[in-house]
Amino acid sequence: MAGYFELIDGPDDGYRVALRDGDGDILATSTTFATKQLAVRGISTLREIAGTALIKDRSHGRWTPSLERQAHRMHLLHQPAWRKHEVRNTAGRL
Repeated sequence: MAGYFELIDGPDDGYRVALRDGDGDILATSTTFATKQLAVRGISTLREIAGTALIKDRSHGRWTPSLERQAHRMHLLHQPAWRKHEVRNTAGRL
C-alpha cells in the first residue's frame, strides 16, 4: 500500500498533517494549520515540492561520500557548482 496524508488534531483547535508510509508509520508531521482548508492547501504545496525537492544537509552529522553518491543517484542533492565539478572529477560521474 502506498503512503498517505492524514489530517490530525493540532494544538489550539488547529490541524496538522501527518505523512504516513504504507505500514502506517509516521514519516513527518506538519506545523499547525488554523483550518482544515489551510491544512489541505499545505498538502498540495508539499506534493508540489516533494517530487523535486533537493536535500540540504544542515545537520551536525557527518556527510559521508556514500551518502553523497546515494543522493546523486536519487538526484536530490543541492550543491554549489564548484562542488559538482569536484565530485565529477573524483567519482567519475554525478
